[in-house]
This record gives sequence, structure tokens and C-alpha cells, in this order.
Amino acid sequence: MASSEGGRTDQPVPGVIALLVADVDGTLVTNDKQLTAPTVEAVRSLSEAGIAFAITSSRPPMGLRTPIASLAITTPVGAFNGGLIVSPENLEPIEGNALPADIARRAIAFLAHRRIDIWFQTDREWLLLDRDGPYVDLEIRTIQSAPVLVQTFDHPQTIDRGYKIVGVSRDFDALAQCEHDLSGELGPSATVNRSQLYYLDITHPQANKGHMVRALSRLLSIPQQAIATIGDGHNDVAMFGASGLAIAMGNADHEVQARAQFVTASNEEDGFASAVKQWLLPRASSRRRP
Repeated sequence: MASSEGGRTDQPVPGVIALLVADVDGTLVTNDKQLTAPTVEAVRSLSEAGIAFAITSSRPPMGLRTPIASLAITTPVGAFNGGLIVSPENLEPIEGNALPADIARRAIAFLAHRRIDIWFQTDREWLLLDRDGPYVDLEIRTIQSAPVLVQTFDHPQTIDRGYKIVGVSRDFDALAQCEHDLSGELGPSATVNRSQLYYLDITHPQANKGHMVRALSRLLSIPQQAIATIGDGHNDVAMFGASGLAIAMGNADHEVQARAQFVTASNEEDGFASAVKQWLLPRASSRRRP
């Protein structure tokens, strides 16, 4: 897919960009979770141009160790869609918002009633009820961590530590309906978004990528208008709205693409690298020598 203009016209494209915030799955990595050489080179070129680079993902902190190391990331890292911001050096929390226990119980009961598989993620562990459930092996490969099998999530030392609950299903239409219905039921008490067609994420109201962009703006002293964002999922739309320049991947659906100013090629066609070259590097305030 060729790069093109997107559908967002709510604000002018900024002339200078000081920070790029990127989603990981579907954006930085290929469908088999690999970082390509052009992507690694594109991140290096951002550094040379004086543009800071940060990542935010629906993954838990331990699932971000590989991109942090491979891309030499030095900025705060957003796990759980920004629900937990950690240091890139040791994954220690900088700030975070866990789900309130009563909201976690309501979400779990809703998903169980709809017969949707449930994962429960804390800052350090990934808990589930069925080791043979859908997409478990994919998640193990993605975050490079094994799950912990439990009989219940409603344990005093567990239910209060949940940063993300995931509804998992191979029935994409059913999960989309769950997204709509559960969002209506929980209202402003939680963020409910699909990070993939098969994953429905339930997090704290401030655990969204828009909050992550605002937090990075504060932590790094960079105006939001000077921040660019790039992603492919419905959970990336919040960060599009919080940034000055928004880029959607070619593999994003039309609704997501319509919320961005530009649309690049897909994650299988090095769309991230193309976007950096076409729209980010020309907006660097100054270019440093390697």
C-alpha cells in the first residue's frame, strides 16, 4: 500500500516534531513479531535527527524487553496501553493505574457470562484459567513469558493488582459486540478497547495511550503539538488525538485510518520506516551527526 494522506483534519500538521511515540504489535513488528532491519535503522535515524523515540503497547512490561533492547530505548515505556509506565533500564514502575477490584470483578463476570476466555495481568505476572485456551501459545511467543495457571482471579493478593484484563476469542464478531456492551456497562470507570481482533483489553480509565502521550509530554517536557504518534489499532486512536501528528499503518482498518493525518504502508511492508523517512525526519528541528 502506498503512503497517503489520512482523514483527520481537526488541526494543522506541526512543522517541528521532537518525539515519536509508536505502538508495537502491528506497527513496529511484523505479524511474526520481528523487528526488520529498516525499522531498526529508522529508529536510529530518529536519534541522529534529534527526535526522541518512545513505545507504548498493550503488552505487559516483561513483553517489551526485546524491543527496548533492540532499539536502545531510553525514554519511559508504556505497558498496558499506558496503564503502567516503567523505566526502560529495569522495568521498575514510574507511575501506574491498576484496575479497582470492584471493576475487575464486574469485567470478569461479564466476560465469563459471554463465554469469553479471560487473562488477568499484573505488573509481574500473566494469570489464566485455561492453558489450552485460544491464542495462549501466540502470547507466550509475543511476550516471551509463560503464564501462571490459577483456579480463580478473585484472590485478595491478586484482584487488587490487575493492570489489564483481556477477553480472548476466535469469534471476532462476538468480541466486537462485547467491546460495545462492556464499554456501555462500565462507562467511565474503565477503558475498554480491542488491541487486536481477538483481544479485548479492560484497563483503568487513565490506562490509555492518550494518557501515555500526555504523561510523556510532562515527563520529557515536550509540548503535545510536537509529538507524533503511529499505530494500527483502535487503542491507538486515543494517542492520535493527544498528539500533533498522527500516522496510521496500512494494515489498520478504515475507521482507525480516518483518525490519522497520514496513512503509511503496512507492518509487513516496512510502513514504520517509510513514515519516519517521509513525515518525521523532514520535521526534525535540527540534524545531529551520527
